[in-house]
Amino acid sequence: MAHSAARVSAGRVAGRTAAFTRSLLGALLRAGRMSEPGELRARAAAVLDALEVRLEVRGGPLSVPGRTGTLVVANHVSWLDILALLAVEPVTMLAKREVGDWPVVGALARRAGTLFIDRGSLRGLPDTVSTVSGRLRAGRSVMAFPQGVTWCAGTGGRFRRAVFQAAIDAGAPVRPVTLEYVQHGVPTTVAAFVGDDDFGSSLRRVLGAGVLGVRVVIHEPLPTLPGADDRRSLAIRAQDAVGGAEKSLHI
Repeated sequence: MAHSAARVSAGRVAGRTAAFTRSLLGALLRAGRMSEPGELRARAAAVLDALEVRLEVRGGPLSVPGRTGTLVVANHVSWLDILALLAVEPVTMLAKREVGDWPVVGALARRAGTLFIDRGSLRGLPDTVSTVSGRLRAGRSVMAFPQGVTWCAGTGGRFRRAVFQAAIDAGAPVRPVTLEYVQHGVPTTVAAFVGDDDFGSSLRRVLGAGVLGVRVVIHEPLPTLPGADDRRSLAIRAQDAVGGAEKSLHI
């Protein structure tokens, strides 16, 4: 994963910065309408366009037609993941509490009705599962990152099982999604937001990145079978779908 393309010129970075600032101000000015799906999708796409991050979508949509919503699960690489997925389809996000404090993404996430959770609190886990299950039963699709933390690239890290219990309780399908960042069609870590990285440093890398794109690969849904599935087996099936796609992209 050592590949990295040459940075763009200082003038190009300045242009992206100005466009990014305009798109952010536009989102803030439309704050009252950010919960509307069409508005949210347009604003997320506008931020990606300002950063000149090309969005490539394979498959879709995220939500599976039916009486319930869909539990959408994906690997987690960057703060850009949220923008990319909202630009595909505005679904309710399930995110760690810290995301709400991130510049730009945090503001969009809060206005989009994101469900924030404390990943370090086991005591609050049953309430989170119940809340997600309720949203799914009401026909709302929910997006989660079951790895719990970001990884620099690929699909490392096991999927945590708790959120899959919500899909089983609601009888809702699970939609696995694979996210990958590329430059010139080759995998890159330039968009990764991991470890001790801070938002400012990550944003500067993205602003200077040449020919950066995000691939969103939307897989076939996994039905939940009451009495046949448990959260462990469902998490494994979803992780296999996400990880298998990541490998096949480079064969």
